[in-house]
Amino acid sequence: MNISNNVSSISAHQTLLNSSAHNVANVNTDKYVPNDTKIVNKGNDTSVDTNVRKADDNGYSKSQTDLTKEFPDQIVAEKATGVNVTAIKTQDEMFGSLLDIKA
Repeated sequence: MNISNNVSSISAHQTLLNSSAHNVANVNTDKYVPNDTKIVNKGNDTSVDTNVRKADDNGYSKSQTDLTKEFPDQIVAEKATGVNVTAIKTQDEMFGSLLDIKA
């Protein structure tokens, strides 16, 4: 059990949510090219991180934000954060129980 993996996942999903919210906020901005945010593994362990880059510009004069992508991304970020918070709470309770047994 490693709480730092859950914390890195929460941080990565917060970055995804921030990027998505920025894209949605600019949905009516002409020529806006949204950020494309991907969650990726950090090497050989189970920690995750984010890669944020500008999406490919298609030259369209209106905003290129795709709301059919942004809203599901926000739901995923919310649910993943909830799962990781639950895992941290469970690990904390288990650690407390082990300390009680040892004492």
